[in-house]
Amino acid sequence: MSDTVFIVLSIFGLIGIGYLAARTRLLSQQTGDALADFVFTIAIPLLLFRTLARADFAGLDPWRLLSAYFAGVVFTWTAGHILIRRLFGRDARSGVVAGVSAGFANTVLIGIPLVRATYGEPGMVAVLLLVSVHLPVMMAASLVLNAWARRRDGLADESVGRVAMARRFLLDLLRHPIIIGILAGGAWHLLSLPIPALAGRLVDSLADVAGPLALFACGTGLARYGIARNIPAAAILAGLKLLFMPAVVLVIAQFAGLSPVAGAAMVLVAACPTGVNAFLIANRFGTGEALASNAILISTAAGVATVSFWLLVVEAVS
Repeated sequence: MSDTVFIVLSIFGLIGIGYLAARTRLLSQQTGDALADFVFTIAIPLLLFRTLARADFAGLDPWRLLSAYFAGVVFTWTAGHILIRRLFGRDARSGVVAGVSAGFANTVLIGIPLVRATYGEPGMVAVLLLVSVHLPVMMAASLVLNAWARRRDGLADESVGRVAMARRFLLDLLRHPIIIGILAGGAWHLLSLPIPALAGRLVDSLADVAGPLALFACGTGLARYGIARNIPAAAILAGLKLLFMPAVVLVIAQFAGLSPVAGAAMVLVAACPTGVNAFLIANRFGTGEALASNAILISTAAGVATVSFWLLVVEAVS
């Protein structure tokens, strides 16, 4: 078995096992939710803290890296928004959900384990830079564009004012465990603080299970989303996510002169399926839930083939 096939099957195999465990009720939905809570609140934040605290950023240009990735987000989000509105006649708010579903990669549950398995700590440093700004940027863009879409659709403004909404967003962000892990790791790195031996052993024990458990939790979470309406539209969004976005990131990474590892890491993250945050955003906006959930399921199922393809591509161009 080739290394590429082994990596992809090990990643998506764990997702599949989690999915089957939840669908067959071997594990209850409550158990799956508790596992996901553990991953998001403890394991992944500690993994990010450890990686950032020990990271060597020499030779890595964060502006080029972030520009290459978010250029892919902008092009893909725009394409998803326009296609869903023009081909399917959906309103502006659904267009925003479509853009999120096409451009919001599952960076935490799939991207981190995928890049770590493929490129180890050098790849993780590049992903860490992305993850540190990915969630805030994507959530802020979603909120701003939803406010625009509500006006475009002729809906009344929400009772909560813009200042209050921005304050709530910032407080939620600062309380997010992943952001706390990144900020703590950044402070440790900047101050060049050592991690005590016992604390390091405890952090390592929890951080080392983050990848497998994140993939398993991703599978249990997918089990709650059934294929419902908007299947053709969701399939188009999944195609944009899995094929168009990584292609854009690859081209711009080449022009930007990113290192082979950093460029490959950004392409692989861009090639990840749609993240569950797309559904959470749709649910919060009160529209497009079926569109987002179908995009998540279809892109995750098809990701086995497309991630394998992009692994071969980045190996060929590196």
